[in-house]
Amino acid sequence: MKTLKNHLILFDAECPMCKMYTQSFVSLGILEKNGRTAYQELPQEACPMLDRQRAVNEIAIVNQETGEVTFGIESLFKIFSVAIPLLKPLFNFSPFVWLMSKVYAFVSYNRRVIVPPSAEEGGLQPTFRLRYRIAYLIFTWGITAYILSAYANTMNGLLPEAPFYREYLICGGQILFQGMVVSFVSRQKRWEYLGNMMTISFAGALLLLPGLLLSKLFDMNAICYAAWFMFVAGLMFLEHIRRTRLLSLGWTLTISWFTYRLLVLSFILLNQ
Repeated sequence: MKTLKNHLILFDAECPMCKMYTQSFVSLGILEKNGRTAYQELPQEACPMLDRQRAVNEIAIVNQETGEVTFGIESLFKIFSVAIPLLKPLFNFSPFVWLMSKVYAFVSYNRRVIVPPSAEEGGLQPTFRLRYRIAYLIFTWGITAYILSAYANTMNGLLPEAPFYREYLICGGQILFQGMVVSFVSRQKRWEYLGNMMTISFAGALLLLPGLLLSKLFDMNAICYAAWFMFVAGLMFLEHIRRTRLLSLGWTLTISWFTYRLLVLSFILLNQ
């Protein structure tokens, strides 16, 4: 595999996801051993022409010979075109570049609610883009509700049959309910909290997929699927506590999150 020489990739030291994938570039030999550094650690004089705020928002690669800087999806394409030259024509195909730039922005502007930093060190922070946060909430809401709707069928007999839209209403209702609660607790952290909350829901839904797969292969008792569901819910509860602590939001939102789910479950069971 070829190596992109004399280039320096700048990553977010507060972003575990950014640390991981840039380190993988070095480990695979795509970048040189000294080919990555955190933008927080880059001295101003090292690259005076660098748009530092843009480098915070979009991962940057600096050509150390010419001083040229590329950002975002173009940076990743630059790396991949060296590692996999056959894909270079695809990376120059305008519709593909446009589509992937939107996917990149979707992930980048939500990266800190996907994998939250353990602490913020101050200095420049990623710019908040409301449209990408709303898009993230809609995306995770749709996927989560779809998986939950399918998983509910594995618990027939324990839960009453319901129209396909039940889980969509429940998930959407929690976004609205928790949105109101967090607006009273800390309005300035509303969108950050909702992003974290829906990451928890999305991760929980993904953990239900093995149960769905087993239901296609084996005919197991509904109690087994209910037990797995409760185990996943317990993990989600613990993760909610962890993330609200990172956000310094106290216990109110965890209590309201749990209360909402308990009320919904009670309503479903009482209407069998």
